[in-house]
Amino acid sequence: MTDDILLRVEGHSGFLSLNRPSALNALTLPMVHAMTQALLAWRDDDAVKCVVIDHADGRGFCAGGDIAFLRDSAINDGGVSGRKFFHDEYQLNHLLFTYPKPVVAFMDGITMGGGVGISQPARFRVATENTKFAMPETGIGLFPDVGGGWYLSRLEGRVG
Repeated sequence: MTDDILLRVEGHSGFLSLNRPSALNALTLPMVHAMTQALLAWRDDDAVKCVVIDHADGRGFCAGGDIAFLRDSAINDGGVSGRKFFHDEYQLNHLLFTYPKPVVAFMDGITMGGGVGISQPARFRVATENTKFAMPETGIGLFPDVGGGWYLSRLEGRVG
């Protein structure tokens, strides 16, 4: 487990609170694994009726994947650990998309890249006046992964 994800059950809700404010809650592989393990445990727990994804502190819900980690992977292990990160993150995104219980994502603050990936599969998504929603990888010519293009193109009112 990691202190970068705070897990708790309050009432009938399981909470996944991102807790890495110094990095705008950018996702790491241990964070992805902790979230996946909690979701799998709560899936069959009758006491947990819904899951809430939020952040514990700071100005960002989730700025995406840990770019420093991905850069280090490209330089030091030929991208092996970076590919593992994306594989496991996409598995988490799929788990959230197919989760049998309601999932609510509170996207308060910066929500980019991987933050989009863990919020958009939620059945209910809450944006606040502080939400900055983006897929910045498109600015350097990459396609919007984690379903960004799929979700954005389907938003009501053509806002995506």
